[in-house]
Amino acid sequence: MAARTSRVLHRSLRETPPRAIGGEGVYLFAEDGRRVIDASGGAAVSCLGHQHPRVIAAMTKQASTLAYAHTAFFSSEPAEALAETLVGHEPGGLAYAYFVSGGSEAIEASIKLARQYFIERGETQRQHFIARRQSYHGNTLGALAAGGNAWRRAPYAPLLSGAFSHVTPAFAYREKHDSESDAQFVARLAAELEAEFQRLGPDTVAAFLAEPVVGATAGAVTAPDGYFKAVREICDRHGALLILDEVMSGMGRTGTTHAWEQEGVAPDIQAIAKGLGGGYQPIGAMLASGKIIDTIRSGSGAFLHGHTYLAHPLACAAALAVQDVIREDGLLDRVKERGRQLEQRLTERFGNHRHVGDIRGRGLFWAIELVADRTTRSSFDPALKLHQKIKAEAFANGLGCYPGGGTVDGVRGDHVLLAPPYITSAEEIDLIVDKLGTAVDNVLCSVNH
Repeated sequence: MAARTSRVLHRSLRETPPRAIGGEGVYLFAEDGRRVIDASGGAAVSCLGHQHPRVIAAMTKQASTLAYAHTAFFSSEPAEALAETLVGHEPGGLAYAYFVSGGSEAIEASIKLARQYFIERGETQRQHFIARRQSYHGNTLGALAAGGNAWRRAPYAPLLSGAFSHVTPAFAYREKHDSESDAQFVARLAAELEAEFQRLGPDTVAAFLAEPVVGATAGAVTAPDGYFKAVREICDRHGALLILDEVMSGMGRTGTTHAWEQEGVAPDIQAIAKGLGGGYQPIGAMLASGKIIDTIRSGSGAFLHGHTYLAHPLACAAALAVQDVIREDGLLDRVKERGRQLEQRLTERFGNHRHVGDIRGRGLFWAIELVADRTTRSSFDPALKLHQKIKAEAFANGLGCYPGGGTVDGVRGDHVLLAPPYITSAEEIDLIVDKLGTAVDNVLCSVNH
């Protein structure tokens, strides 16, 4: 008798993934006995690895006291403490935290808050949002409309809001002209953003939304120096807000608590999630500036939004423990140190590889982009699904990585993203790169033959 298929709706409806039955440090353990290095932290989530004893202890303590209380009636000590940890010192003017259950919810809240802020100011005409192509901001309909990920958007295009438009991303490997300097590239992108403001009507734009380091869609793409300062200046000149999506790149992933710290700007609204709770509980947050919240407080007095699990006590307790470990163990310095090692090892292994066109990233957030030809930067045939083959080959050899397709335009292009836990050792970094190199070469050998 054939085994019954899983009742769980997995990502693939044709195969059931192996069961994870445990984890420790940077490793996950499968039911079939395999030990897999979680070299991407799932999707850049598991920043402290798995089963960290201090986080588990904090969760156990909180669960024994208070698991849930609805925010229409109560606040909780973990929520208040987590907010104080994140914005008590008002980084970049961010003064308030709104706790949700994940990144998509954080983006939805950010978009709604921006719109309500302008309504309360009497600027009801501000209803347009500008984002970038090849961006990813989440999978709910509002977040999907904000994102520029072509293949994710396509099936749902008729349902997506027309309030969002998209400009060229700061993706130098794919978008910068050979004749351009970085400064000229930044100037061109700034001119395009200015032109989009003018096309829409500068006083109708509510916000510009971007990832400081682009995550899954394009693979750890950092912007050229000066790009975000130029963006900030344009937003300020036209009275629009700057929303930064650090769901993937934030909370220490790039070597500073916030990725924007390395850009010399601060947002008006910020979305965080993955590294906030490290995967121990579902949690995300919107961080907002004092000027925005003060405007609403003195106006209607309430943010017109909400979810059942806002500021969930158990999730907030887990996230607070994660953030305490990062601070007390000095893990931001470790991210920088291991990040330099990862960059060096990737460069040694793939810098002269005939089918690796670009190595890019920051901190412990890196990617390689696969190309059929380095000179022309041409991509492999999308039908090959090269990134999926590399993922499968690496996994079979005990390495979990996070490949993506459609890197160039939503259809063409392949990359592999690495986002190992902040606790990863030097030896484990070496092992990750060695295993990835073997997987890439094995797959390319089979493809080329």
